[in-house]
Amino acid sequence: MSSRSVPDAPAHTPSDTHTAPEAGTRTATGTGAPGTPDPAAFAAEWEDWHRTKDARLASEHGFLAITGLHWLSEEPQRFPGVPGAWSTGPDGVTVALDEGTELVVDGAAVRGRYGFGVIPEREGVDAVWGDTVIEVARRGGHDVVRPRHPDHPLRVDFAGTPAYTPDPRWVVTGRYEAFAEPRPTTVGASVEGLRHVYDAPGRVVFRLDGRELSLTAFNGHTPGTFTVLFTDATSGVTTYAANRNLRVEAPGPDGEVVLDFNRATNLPCAYTDFATCPLPPAENRLPLAIEAGEKIPHERRPVTP
Repeated sequence: MSSRSVPDAPAHTPSDTHTAPEAGTRTATGTGAPGTPDPAAFAAEWEDWHRTKDARLASEHGFLAITGLHWLSEEPQRFPGVPGAWSTGPDGVTVALDEGTELVVDGAAVRGRYGFGVIPEREGVDAVWGDTVIEVARRGGHDVVRPRHPDHPLRVDFAGTPAYTPDPRWVVTGRYEAFAEPRPTTVGASVEGLRHVYDAPGRVVFRLDGRELSLTAFNGHTPGTFTVLFTDATSGVTTYAANRNLRVEAPGPDGEVVLDFNRATNLPCAYTDFATCPLPPAENRLPLAIEAGEKIPHERRPVTP
């Protein structure tokens, strides 16, 4: 059982942990510090964060560059935009390259038949082919190949992610409650029939609009941080229906945490069908509207005739 962080979620830049005020109160800034916010500074900090987040998503070989999600089997298969014939088995993923074709793996050129070995769940290896990066990964117990082409129209035409106007009232403090033992938690995925299993180390409890609420937390990309997947009353209306993602910094000594819903983001499945993003645990469906954070991407909105 793995306690790795959530897959198909863009990495975040870690920031300093700040001391939060009394649990359940709303704070003035994105850092959880008390006092009257400076609206201009608050908005500028959020804009800088959001610009950086979108730039990472649309980087040369980011998620918007993926052109296919190919599931491997024991039978060798060829895929568009990928050289060679690919298969998997007890010894892991193998590619048989055509004569004169080479990939670069871990800085070394490989030719002919090459074995990537057994790839651990939620991990992957990148193989470079010209200006294309071929991700070889394992998701939900299956080996996959995902080519990333920098000239993919989804990436080239990306104009940024729409979002609610940042508002300090959506910065909430709460407390982290660790479970006696991490709880294996099975969730669905954006790919039908796929399942992900995580060890949930605890939950975050907070108050919002007079209600006490809680969210099961998974481990984040940085040790000590958490990833919270949730939906709410905006899901499928103004925000992406399947899931919303919120990073929570490591708790303070007394267990206090800050939830800045202005920084609730879309996972890659909100933009592309070539992602295997997990869905939130059933208990993470909030019964109120969190009108903060990212909205449904332009790429997923219906086309008006």
